[in-house]
Amino acid sequence: MMIALVLVVAVLAGPAAARECRPEDVHFEMMTGYVYSAPGEIMATSPGVLRLGECVEQCRHNASCHAVNFETGLCVLFAGSYADQPGALTKSQFPVFTIFAQKTCIRASCSRPWVFEVVRGNELRTYIRRRRRVGTRRECMELCLQEHEFTCRSANFNHETGDCAMSDMDRFTVSGLNSLSPEEHIDYIESNCVSDPLKMCDFTQLAGRILKTVDSIYQDVSSVDQCRQLCLQSTEFRCHTFDFGDTGPGVCRLSHHAAPSLQHIEEPYLELEAATTHQLTACYNVTVDCRASDMVARIRTNKVFNGKVYAKNRPNSCVADVVNDLEFDLRLGYHDLNCDVKQDALGRFSTDIIIQHHDQIVTSQDVGLSVRCSYNLQNRSVGHGMELQVSGDPDGSEENAFVLSPTVTMRITDRQGHDIHTAQVGDALSLRFNILDEDTPYQIFVRELVALDGVDSSEILLIDSLGCPTDPTIMGPITSVDDVARSLQAPFDAFKFPTSDVVQFKALVTPCLPSCEPVSCDVEDYYGIERRVDSYGKRKRREVGSKKDEDMLLVQSIRIADKFQFSKEDEANRAGLTEKGGEQPFCMNILGLAAAATIFLCTQVLLVMVCLWQRKWRSESTPPYHIYRRGF
Repeated sequence: MMIALVLVVAVLAGPAAARECRPEDVHFEMMTGYVYSAPGEIMATSPGVLRLGECVEQCRHNASCHAVNFETGLCVLFAGSYADQPGALTKSQFPVFTIFAQKTCIRASCSRPWVFEVVRGNELRTYIRRRRRVGTRRECMELCLQEHEFTCRSANFNHETGDCAMSDMDRFTVSGLNSLSPEEHIDYIESNCVSDPLKMCDFTQLAGRILKTVDSIYQDVSSVDQCRQLCLQSTEFRCHTFDFGDTGPGVCRLSHHAAPSLQHIEEPYLELEAATTHQLTACYNVTVDCRASDMVARIRTNKVFNGKVYAKNRPNSCVADVVNDLEFDLRLGYHDLNCDVKQDALGRFSTDIIIQHHDQIVTSQDVGLSVRCSYNLQNRSVGHGMELQVSGDPDGSEENAFVLSPTVTMRITDRQGHDIHTAQVGDALSLRFNILDEDTPYQIFVRELVALDGVDSSEILLIDSLGCPTDPTIMGPITSVDDVARSLQAPFDAFKFPTSDVVQFKALVTPCLPSCEPVSCDVEDYYGIERRVDSYGKRKRREVGSKKDEDMLLVQSIRIADKFQFSKEDEANRAGLTEKGGEQPFCMNILGLAAAATIFLCTQVLLVMVCLWQRKWRSESTPPYHIYRRGF
């Protein structure tokens, strides 16, 4: 055993030459969707292996092993690798996909099972930060790991020119299915050695499917929340997906893959009606720098951010616009009226900020934070919350526009079609367009649907002039509710503008004869998954000599409650009424005692007056014998 530790290991870094490699420099590069087919070089087949990391470690500790194939529950070790036999590496066949990993020699202080994942024949063309000329893909990997001016998350290596283009982004931070572009002579390499912010994380649910191959399986997990924590606390890889209980009771499955990293895999999901895949959307790490005259809220996120961060009560005057960044901050001056920072007590300052993804409107993706600095305690703290509660006036204002032929209305409803007048950000709602005339021969289509701010008339286009949704993450396509297209709906999650809780919708609706044909729209969701959908936003071509249809302008309004309502405990903390580990301030105790004493005295005076009045009344109206009877 001691002899094995001092042996020099030869690891093939490329098809041409070998490199002497120290044991501590032996690492793995991985390819998803590829299988190494060399039956004569199989060293061992290990069924029942539930972790990709365990499979890799078996190969790492065997000097004769150079590569592995891994599928969930099966690990195969090989004495050769892709560097030995390039032709033996092929795409894994449908209906499963295999993960291939091979040894490489890289000087890196990374303890994870693999250091890079390689996607052959693809590149990330945007967000390039630095270019260098190198000889091999391994050298490009080392340059990325040794980069100090920025966090190198990925690189493109050109086999023909030796160009190594490094980036601080990867497939997950740009969050788009089309982030990679095919390029024959270029390999995209993605680091597994970087860390992501893992606080305040949200997951979305993909119903009816789970991944066919995952990185880790845990058994006897008690709940979906525990499975979620296992994903967020994973040390072997950057976990982006988990499912729980779909393959057996208490079974938690984790994967570093998500929709943006599976574009080159044929049908990577297994269709199961009752299954649910939980996919990581966004995480935020927030720190507060308490300085002499201001506080600075510094935000790190795991997905490229485009939007703004602003003081909740000053959305226009205390704001920082963010464009394509993973780290950003907001400076809040203590005596800056534009930022509305409150001094709760001597040396204590606080305010609320909003991280808003869209440039104009507040959606369910946005985050509200309470930031505080306390100088007398010589510490700093940051609180956060996303409390979505209905508040304010429950009566919404509404307007309706009607036309004579046919009569059409626009209503704001829940997804079941019931009218809604107030809501909270994130509620599942719909806009419904109905022809009220039962016997009308008309159908309708909708276009140029806009949402307006109830205060300063800011507006956002939701359905364009062709009838297609401009941003499906805000409003979906227009679909028919009935079979004759006389009732249409457009689903959306409730949103609001920062300066008002009233959102007004305006739309152009046009009747058509004899029928309306939907327009075909290419839409892309939050994860970059692109699909073609039909939307009732285009009329059928008018016949020659037919009567010209007139557009109808429909208007409807709804009151949307601000979801960033912080708890009473937070309000008390900001008001200086409570302090962690201490008593209430003396001045507040004096005021409280004075108020209590006043109330007590008033109560006593009132009781005395009532008793005197009752005694006088009884003495005048009650017979004497009754008084004596009360004495017994």
